[in-house]
Amino acid sequence: MKLKPNAKNYLFAAACLLLLIGLAVFAGLRQANRPVGQVIVTISNEFNNYFISEQEVTALLTRNGYQRLEGARPEDLNLKALEARLKSHSFVREVEVYRDLAGNLHADVRQNRPIARLVHADTRRDSYLDAEGHELPLSPLFTARVVPVARQGGTPIPATFFRDSTGRRYLEVLRYIDEHPFWRAQVAEVFIGPNGKIAFTQQIGDQRVEFGFPENISEKFAKLMVFYRQIPPVLGWDTYHRVNVEFKDQIICE
Repeated sequence: MKLKPNAKNYLFAAACLLLLIGLAVFAGLRQANRPVGQVIVTISNEFNNYFISEQEVTALLTRNGYQRLEGARPEDLNLKALEARLKSHSFVREVEVYRDLAGNLHADVRQNRPIARLVHADTRRDSYLDAEGHELPLSPLFTARVVPVARQGGTPIPATFFRDSTGRRYLEVLRYIDEHPFWRAQVAEVFIGPNGKIAFTQQIGDQRVEFGFPENISEKFAKLMVFYRQIPPVLGWDTYHRVNVEFKDQIICE
């Protein structure tokens, strides 16, 4: 009995599919049993921060060289434990540890990033604040150019201040500054007064900017931009020592 052309095609396709499945299973078994080749560390650096080095990542993975990974058998690897070891570093935000088909072990690391520096009278006690309101330590490897923050009078602010519903409004102001290159470059230092109002100094211009409570953030920065575009080019940067943008539709200059 002769098979119809369509039946032959179906049989051929099924045979190819079985062959591919077999090759995939073979490759998977071979990869699963292959000892670890190289350890390849990749650190993303989209914000030009250098808080963790490849050497540090390797040291964490190998427990400072006491746990050799090259040549390790697959059954001796615990990828989740290796990820947890890397996540213990303050500046590791996300990490993925996996093996490729060649048997190499990859550690892809994404760094945590500060948006502000919490200032103390003793600078050795300074710390960073990330976008989620978590405290980060200073790093011996790198100093981030982020806006310093303190209470008026120099009293330090604990990172826990930024975690409740009230503190997160202040965190929104710091995020806004960090997310806009102009304000990130122009705002020199942020102060939070005893009454909760925000003020800041500038990199260019001697005016102290009175921002008020952390509300209507984009509108207040827009008003301040109007001041920059219309007043200093005509009257100079030092004409006023105080600029207040806290009230709706007003810019008060003295």
